[in-house]
Amino acid sequence: MDVTRLAAVDAARAARVLDEVRDATLSGQPAPLGPRPVIGESWGRMLRSGVDPDHDFRAGLLGRDEVERRRRDSPLRHVLPVLREGLLSVADVAHHIMVVADGEGRVLWREGSRPVLRKADGFGFELGADWGENVVGTNGVGTPAVVRRPVQVFAAEHFVRTHATWTCTGAPITDPRDGRLIGVVDVSGPWETMHPATLAWVDSVAKLAEARLRERHLASLDRLRSVAAPVLARIDGRALAVDRNGWTAAITGMPYLDRLALPGTIGTDRIWLPSLGTCSVEPLPGGWLVRASDEGSAPRGATRVELDLTQPRRWSVTVAGGAGTWTHELSPRHAELLYLLALHRTGRSAAGLADDMFGDPARTVTVRAEMSRVRRYLGAVLEHRPYRFCEEAEVRVVLPDAPLGPLPYSTAPGVLRSRAAAAATWPPQGDRTAHRAG
Repeated sequence: MDVTRLAAVDAARAARVLDEVRDATLSGQPAPLGPRPVIGESWGRMLRSGVDPDHDFRAGLLGRDEVERRRRDSPLRHVLPVLREGLLSVADVAHHIMVVADGEGRVLWREGSRPVLRKADGFGFELGADWGENVVGTNGVGTPAVVRRPVQVFAAEHFVRTHATWTCTGAPITDPRDGRLIGVVDVSGPWETMHPATLAWVDSVAKLAEARLRERHLASLDRLRSVAAPVLARIDGRALAVDRNGWTAAITGMPYLDRLALPGTIGTDRIWLPSLGTCSVEPLPGGWLVRASDEGSAPRGATRVELDLTQPRRWSVTVAGGAGTWTHELSPRHAELLYLLALHRTGRSAAGLADDMFGDPARTVTVRAEMSRVRRYLGAVLEHRPYRFCEEAEVRVVLPDAPLGPLPYSTAPGVLRSRAAAAATWPPQGDRTAHRAG
């Protein structure tokens, strides 16, 4: 039985079936059918992390001043008109509300049917509330943020029992400049009003919002290019103008590259970049003027690499050595790839990494494309054929001190094997938060 199809024709029966599925699954008893994979995987995460399915937990609400500060700082403010135009009129008629949360799951905007807003207040779905999956369980805000794709959570698919009267449909919104999750847009309401087309509807509006952000990004590069062009015309040697996220607006004296990997902070007028070596940096309106020195490309003196996986979705890699120290924030996929290479210091072929990442050794094209991007900022310490950290690099992986193990939201087979091995030795004997790879 496909519960999703059943819900489209008989929502009440589907809700009853899902209630039985949830109760049986969480109690370890045979169920009439299994949950959908995206829901079952989420329930598994909740059980491992200790979320209570029978009691709704409400983290402290953000104060009004903090909500306003986050609104001002969020790129989502630029696309609110798109979200409102695409979602609110239909949501209000269908007795739903639109909720916009930031990348941490905090509710920043909430609009729509007044009676439904009052119902949402009843279980803490209000401004400033934390609706991260690790706080309130499987839901249409937190779960799309974890899996990075649209998800509809119908009735008892919610992990916490008190949310089972509700249906939430959410889609993530990412920043086109760096791929960072900046928030989730969600349409929610009583499960009786669920419609099977809601998932595609919310997803399409989220993609429109991302397209609007991309237009703003390109316009900002055009403005930076107009400022930088006369400056670059007077420079001999290699130089480029980039925005705050490293996207190239203009370049001279070197082959074009679309993006330069910058350190997380630029506090001096000279920095070291693995792709260019020692560079001077000057501020421009909306970006930086980066000039490569005559010392050439990145030196081989950078011998210490630290992969920091301690903060959920705040992963980074730091390269340190005689040329200085440089830190770069990692996307989920790049964190997975570098973690796997740290486990296999002798190297992995493209097919081996494809098997580790996707369980399919034939997906070498995807792996090579991603590794090409990684080597743009770690070329000084990475080799290929096979892919590996260079022999002289000391590689250290810093792991979270928690039973979830490394990269807890990853579904890459190689990471899952490592996580299972870590779980088998939990609790740790002594300090297990870091290890030297190799």
